[in-house]
Parts: sequence; structure tokens; C-alpha cells
Amino acid sequence: MMRAVILYEYPFNERLRTYLRLEHLLRRLGELVPRSHPLDHHYALATLFEVMDVAARADLKSDLLKDLEKQKSLFDGYRGNPSISEKALNVVVDKLNECFAMLNAQNGKAGQALLENDWLMSVRSRVAIPGGTCSFDLPAYHAWQYLPPEQRQHDLQTWAATLAPLAESVYLLMRLLRDSGTAQKVAAERGQFQQNLPAGRTFQLLRLRIDPALQLIPEISANRLLVSVRLLQAEASGKLAQSTRDAAFELTLCA
Repeated sequence: MMRAVILYEYPFNERLRTYLRLEHLLRRLGELVPRSHPLDHHYALATLFEVMDVAARADLKSDLLKDLEKQKSLFDGYRGNPSISEKALNVVVDKLNECFAMLNAQNGKAGQALLENDWLMSVRSRVAIPGGTCSFDLPAYHAWQYLPPEQRQHDLQTWAATLAPLAESVYLLMRLLRDSGTAQKVAAERGQFQQNLPAGRTFQLLRLRIDPALQLIPEISANRLLVSVRLLQAEASGKLAQSTRDAAFELTLCA
């Protein structure tokens, strides 16, 4: 059995930061909705509102559509290559087309339909306030939490379904991006690692896997020319200090 590792990801641009945040929130939402406890469903709603906040970026939809179209053109360029399965290629291109059509057909921003739900918006306005969803503040929300779990799950699934085009597009683009990288084993000398990046290539995502037994935390910085990783360790006070130990980890650069 492989030893568990901790995966860190570092985006090279603001667009990827948004995608990673959305993916993180959407996966959390997917974990919380199937549960049955009212507290889990409270945090599912809070996560739904966080997704709406992150997705409120005016250029998000156009960025996703451009990236889906770019990936489709890239995969179409592989047609006729004897080393690539046409069947597998068709599966990926069909999925890209499906996500493009779903997202393009959606009016407005992701979750736009939820803005017309007065009950949801009343909860949203109180969630960010500490203790703002107490029974005396939102009696209707308090009553909702006493509904059968199946009814709450159905409501949450209905609301989350409005985010499906966004979720499917983000999941697909991130999977394709991650698959584009090749992992390499590298070593940090005295807790520091640097690598020059090849000219003419634009990387979008750095992935770093490290053994948790090392008890080291990577501090990553990167630009189009250079990747730098400092390995930090926690002191008794809780502060992070530069490690002076040699350590190995796995690095993947995704374009």
C-alpha cells in the first residue's frame, strides 16, 4: 500500500485561483448535501452561498467557455495520430462539447436563478453575521432545519443543480490540466528548492506532493521564469521557521 502524501497546488494566474476555489467549494458541497444532520445542511447552504460569491466574477463564464474551446481545439489536433485512440479522443471531445453547450445555454452568472428565491436570500443575508441564523432571527429557516432529512436534501439538490454547468466545466478543465503534467522527484537542499522554467512554455498549475512524516510545510512561489519552494517547520510556539534539513518531494508542472 502506498504511503499517504499531502498534495499542495499552486496556481500561476488569477483565473486558475478562481477555478481552484470553486472546485474546493463544489466538492465540499457535494460532501455535505448527502448527509442528514441539520448542521451539515446549514454548512451546505453556507457553501452554496460561497460558490455564488466566487462565481460572481463578470468574466468567469467567458473564461470557462474560452478554455473549453481551447481544449477542444487541442484535442481535435490529435485526430489522425496513430498512437492515440480515436474512441478515447471522441469521449473527451464530446464531454467538452457537452460542457460548452450547457454553460453557454445558461443565462447570466452561475446561481442567477437562486437570486430570485427570497427565502434563500434572507438566509444568505444572515449567514455572514456571527450567530445571525438563530431561531429568533430566521424562524422560517429554523423550521426548515426540522424538516425530514430527505426533504432538506431534495431542496439542496434542487438549488445545487443550478450550478451544474459551472461545476461540470470546472471539474473537466481541472482534470485535463492536471493530466497534462508529468511528476518528477526533486530534492530540497537545506530546506530550499529552485527550478528555472523553460522559455516559451506557459505553466498554469504546480502540484507538490510531500510525505507528512517529514512534518514540513512548503511555501511556494512561482512565475513564468522560476519556481521556488521553501520548506518550513512548526516550532513549539506554533510559528513556522525555515527548515535546514534536506528533503525530497514530488513536483508536477501542468500547462
